[in-house]
Amino acid sequence: MISFVATPIGNLKDITLRALETLREADAVFCEDTRHTLKLLNAYEIRKPLYACHKFNEREAAERMIALSREGKKIAVVSDAGMPVVSDPGNEVCRVLREAGEAYTVLPGACAFVCALVLSALPADRFTFIGFLPNKAGEKRGLLERYRTARETLIFHSAPQDVEKDVAAMYGVFGERRACAVREITKIHEESRQFLLSEGLSGEKRGEYVLLVEGAAETESALNALSEREHILHYMAQGLDKKEALKRAARDRGVPKSQLYPFSVDL
Repeated sequence: MISFVATPIGNLKDITLRALETLREADAVFCEDTRHTLKLLNAYEIRKPLYACHKFNEREAAERMIALSREGKKIAVVSDAGMPVVSDPGNEVCRVLREAGEAYTVLPGACAFVCALVLSALPADRFTFIGFLPNKAGEKRGLLERYRTARETLIFHSAPQDVEKDVAAMYGVFGERRACAVREITKIHEESRQFLLSEGLSGEKRGEYVLLVEGAAETESALNALSEREHILHYMAQGLDKKEALKRAARDRGVPKSQLYPFSVDL
């Protein structure tokens, strides 16, 4: 049997009894970073053979898992922290196992973005987890544009060196929104800070972040779903002159007026 096992995201006590039982019974543990997983296993006096399973060798690791499993071995798959596959290696492993008809299961446990959602106090009835944004500015903006009119809370992962750029990109696409930055979840210095996208997140950035952004307002969502030309015409139909209509549409969309100007020339 192959088991995907959630591990603590900070506090080593946040591991389930079932996870410990599975790790103790495993004949082999496949992990994102053997050094990181060794610390967890040592904390619970567990000694097991460790095999690397990261984004550069997932298919090879999966094939080795299948071979061991078919010999009757018990396999545990973990990432450095939290649930494997979710913004971590493992998705390709799942595909290979499915293709091979190899059964596997999952042991639930800690997950950073779920904890951050609770800590943020933003609406949790509907949310979309997006994860890490691309590094290239164009690709980053393109991905954010896909969620510009989404009304549910949006959830991102961000490395400390990327937080400022990510927040600036969100403001450029979404305009003014409430947001929350959560870090060091389950640790001594756990922190949840609310801020406005226009303000950015002040202070030194340390540790991995979960960034949460409120969804688009109902009226904003409807207007932003219009084409740029239709958006400007909407305000002109309310009696605003073209200059003011252009200004309002740009504010709704969180873009410079110059970006919408070409759509208003012949209005």
